[in-house]
Amino acid sequence: MWQGWVAGILGLWGIISPFIFKTRTGNMANDIIVGIIVAIAGFTVIKERAWQGWLAGILGIWWIIAGLIPALTTGAGHIWNDIIVGILVAIAGFTALRKENA
Repeated sequence: MWQGWVAGILGLWGIISPFIFKTRTGNMANDIIVGIIVAIAGFTVIKERAWQGWLAGILGIWWIIAGLIPALTTGAGHIWNDIIVGILVAIAGFTALRKENA
């Protein structure tokens, strides 16, 4: 399933991106933790388990919300990174569910 690969790769990007954007400690911890969980859930979605799709979708929504929290974000680049990655992870997670239910 392509959705699992997309979510997994975006999870890996979430782990790396705080070091590129030099974010604050709180946002760095958030991105690394969420990135690890999304990467694991994304790469295991390939085995067609519904809970990983739900988890990736919900964490994608959280990534969008976290990007909008002023105390966590540093700079416009990182805000847009969190929002775009969150949207893509949510889409990948929730569309993985659609295939399983079909």
